[in-house]
Amino acid sequence: MAILSMPLVWLCSSFLVSQWLFHRVSPRLCSWLCPAFSHLPHTHKTEWNSRVVSTIHALVVCHSSLYIFLFDEATNEDPVWGDPTLVKLNVAITTGYLLSDLVIMFSTWEITGDKLFVLHHLAALYAYSYVLDQGLLPYFANFRLLSEFSTPCVNQRWFFKVLGYPKTSVPNLINGALMAAVFFLVRLAVLPLYYYRVFGVYGTQAYNKLPLGGRVAWILSSLCLDLLNLLWMWRIWVGGLRVLRSQRRSAVKGQLNSRTH
Repeated sequence: MAILSMPLVWLCSSFLVSQWLFHRVSPRLCSWLCPAFSHLPHTHKTEWNSRVVSTIHALVVCHSSLYIFLFDEATNEDPVWGDPTLVKLNVAITTGYLLSDLVIMFSTWEITGDKLFVLHHLAALYAYSYVLDQGLLPYFANFRLLSEFSTPCVNQRWFFKVLGYPKTSVPNLINGALMAAVFFLVRLAVLPLYYYRVFGVYGTQAYNKLPLGGRVAWILSSLCLDLLNLLWMWRIWVGGLRVLRSQRRSAVKGQLNSRTH
């Protein structure tokens, strides 16, 4: 019974810690570490604190997911019904964070509200509810959490933007290149492996034991998340091209000016 209740404890703890980080820790810590934070408008401070919590959650979850992916034999050998103990705890942390983030978004909708993020969160929560309740599909649930490796770079790009860093500055260019590479690697390049495992279990005895709701949650949430990731990757690609073109135009303009003088 104690083991069964552990995911709920971790979920509630994750929710409360996320709220604490947003309301208490981030404002004070960032004011100390980054003096410019104190001079930002309220709207930027609110989103800043939200992204700090997002980054902390991502750093915790992505590394634990990688450990499970590499070393948890139970879920790798049986991706549908393998022992979900470690995955449940990881999913519980993410579920608590997602619920906290939804509360923050709805309470500050004019600042942090984003329909795509709400859709992303709801799709993930729908799928994760089956993992927490019935322990279904632990390998695939954990695989999805590997995508959090790209979150810190995405948030860092926003931090640079509100701090006034030019898009063509060296820190921005380095972070942008790293963000695009990591985002593509952990959210899109891994899809062939993901769906190879999906088709590998399709029609097997383990698959046939899944309840209809579990199958629907698995496939629909996967397709929804992948479509969103494709859309976000397209935005990253277009944004990157704009920065490169701007940098190229600036370089050409600089050469022309140097020749005229």
